[in-house]
Amino acid sequence: MSGPISQQQQNQRANFLAQFRDQNTRRLKNFTATQFAEVWSHYDKDGNGFIEGQELDEFLREFISSVVTEDIGPEVISETALAAMKRDFMDAFDENYDGKIEIGELSQILPTEENFLLLFRRNNPVDSSVEFMRIWRQFDKDHSGYIEADELRDFLKHILDCADRCVSEDKLLEYTSTMLQLFDQNRDGKLQLSEMAKLLPVKENYLCRPIFKNANRINSNDIDRVFNLYDRDKNGCIENEELQGFLKDLLELAQEDYDAQDMLFFKKVILDQWDVNHDGKISKDELKMILLQQSRLASQMGL
Repeated sequence: MSGPISQQQQNQRANFLAQFRDQNTRRLKNFTATQFAEVWSHYDKDGNGFIEGQELDEFLREFISSVVTEDIGPEVISETALAAMKRDFMDAFDENYDGKIEIGELSQILPTEENFLLLFRRNNPVDSSVEFMRIWRQFDKDHSGYIEADELRDFLKHILDCADRCVSEDKLLEYTSTMLQLFDQNRDGKLQLSEMAKLLPVKENYLCRPIFKNANRINSNDIDRVFNLYDRDKNGCIENEELQGFLKDLLELAQEDYDAQDMLFFKKVILDQWDVNHDGKISKDELKMILLQQSRLASQMGL
């Protein structure tokens, strides 16, 4: 027959993070990839890819009470203290200032095993959606419109190889399984475009800038800047991966989830409406018409 449960054991049961704490130092241990996924799934209760609102409050309470040097329960932290700590915490870790914690941001918060952390901390982040589409095309080897498990494994191995890190096949398979668990939101066992975009985010979707929400404010310099952003080979038109990158950025303005079929449909709509000379490419004048129309729609919808 077991004895009475101590206060420490009660707090550990109430605090999900307590099980990952070193009982001597009271600090969090290094998380394996699998444990990291367990923590994410526990706090992202609605599965929307963010820890926010009440989820964020619960995480902060348990994070703070699991790393302090005394055994305290989450309920000991007052609302006033929580609000103050939340401000400081988000100032430190909310890199894009959206008031939420994303998967990549959580990887910077928790003490995670170094090789797994490298999959989030890339020395050369993707600078545009054009570069993203080139990477997508490189690893979608069967041209299925998805990054399947074996292709994702190759992508993760590429990242580790570039960092001169050698991991075992078992560990690589664990990383692949974990990344699917974290980013495959529709649970179909592969990554569609919008899911891969969260795993491999670009620095900025330039079309989200406020100036493109008001057609009256867009000038010729703005058009030139956007055109040069997508016309990477400087041949005077936006085509191939350049066009796919532009379409990806436009799609993200309209919907959160999208796949290769959505992009093909969107490409047909855009080219049918705006490709005046029917060459399958976007010229600077055609880009200007698209951006002006997009900004008018955004203004009408109050976006």
